[in-house]
Amino acid sequence: MKKIILSFALVTLLVSCKPETKEKLEGAKDAVTEEVQEKVDSAKIKAEAKVDSLKEKANAKVDSLKLKSAEKLEETAKKLKESVKK
Repeated sequence: MKKIILSFALVTLLVSCKPETKEKLEGAKDAVTEEVQEKVDSAKIKAEAKVDSLKEKANAKVDSLKLKSAEKLEETAKKLKESVKK
């Protein structure tokens, strides 16, 4: 009889703790989800900033190459004009 009452008390205790455990798990799940979302957002912002920086550098190099090639074309054109005059 004692074993039955003790078993019943133990089962009752386990059942009564179950909702609290579920609440704790839900709270932990929400906290982890929020933290992961913040990290993803932070990484996304950093990546966008890096991409913008790389685009600016690439555009600067393209502009520099355009100027250099224009100068070379002018030099070549001058040389051609001089060679035609001779």
